[in-house]
Amino acid sequence: MAKQAERVKTKTYPTYTGYRSFQYLEAGTDYKAFELAKELDRAPSKKVEVSDAEEARVQRLLTDELVISLHDHCFIVPKDFGDLADYRRQGRDVTGYEGLSVSGLDAVFDCLMDGTATITSRAGWKWDDIVFDLGMRLSDIAHQDFVIRCDTTKDIERAKADGQIAFIPSLEAATPIENEVDRLDILYGLGIRSSGIAYSEANTLGSGLREKTDGGLTEFGRQAVKRMNKLGIAIDISHSGDRTSLETIEASEKPIFITHAGARSLWNTRRMKPDEVLKAMAERGGVIGIEAAPHTTLTEKHKQHSIEGFMEHFEYCVDLIGIDHAGFGPDTLFGDHVGLHHYFAKQLSIAAAKSGPEFKEVEFVDGIENPAEAMPNIVRWLVKHGYTDTDISKAIGGNAMRVLKEVWWR
Repeated sequence: MAKQAERVKTKTYPTYTGYRSFQYLEAGTDYKAFELAKELDRAPSKKVEVSDAEEARVQRLLTDELVISLHDHCFIVPKDFGDLADYRRQGRDVTGYEGLSVSGLDAVFDCLMDGTATITSRAGWKWDDIVFDLGMRLSDIAHQDFVIRCDTTKDIERAKADGQIAFIPSLEAATPIENEVDRLDILYGLGIRSSGIAYSEANTLGSGLREKTDGGLTEFGRQAVKRMNKLGIAIDISHSGDRTSLETIEASEKPIFITHAGARSLWNTRRMKPDEVLKAMAERGGVIGIEAAPHTTLTEKHKQHSIEGFMEHFEYCVDLIGIDHAGFGPDTLFGDHVGLHHYFAKQLSIAAAKSGPEFKEVEFVDGIENPAEAMPNIVRWLVKHGYTDTDISKAIGGNAMRVLKEVWWR
């Protein structure tokens, strides 16, 4: 592990001892094991080139400053996608602990299986599946002490001080609560600390990105927003329609997140947010995390997805709404992310969300392919492009923490 960390050249946590998911059970007896994708070096993704002096500054920033990903999926997918249906149906996602050990992260909002939790239903988003998925992941996390379950901002600070990673269970949509607002209390009790409003299809709260007509936040949605404010669940509008997004911002008494998106002015798809939404979010104190899932944060200058297009979206948002309202939610995972999108195209409504300018499909997003390399390369890019330590500190974690101290009840 030490050699691996030295080769990757990023911060290594002293508390990671090589634990693998579910090693407290017996593979083949207690559960079915699958051959999984590599956590590191799966694809020839390039490190952002910096000088030795700049790399030293990068490492200092990763060590000294709080580093928070507003959105990722830190599990490992099977190497062979022919195994994916059985792997998902078992509901036992493997966490990429080795990859996380060189990620530079102090805290991560992990959105679990979400709509791809197809344990009992091929459509996803079912209450039983979401609870099953959440409990299974937290059971695994409870059997080791490198990644810790995060309930409060104190847990993030403790993880930073102790060389651990705070795992923040999150949902991309509140679809599983159906028409029962009290289910938000249950989800909070089970560990959920951030939730979206809608994903692709409209639900009882509002409209998602797939809908051609956005009906806005429903009356039930307003009740849900009010309950999330009271509970201390951060609200995310990444996959909500424009009208639903604006009405959620207006209805919330607390700042909201756009945990993973980009600017529609740079790439005209529904998956990106228009300036109107970005400005409204910032005016109420919120933060956007820039998205890096394949074929999202493209631009006219960078139609082949890489860290350069991703960072162009970041700089656009900084210019539009200020450095205090910009951060990162890379939305990466360990394995073939493009293949996962193809496999779950219907559940994820890929075509509807990304319809727009033509682009060249890539096999991976160069420079930001997985959670292990995302934040270190982001910091390298910021250092290389002349950002101050203060601004880098805000973008990689400070802004997110400011919002959490206002939104979470403790």
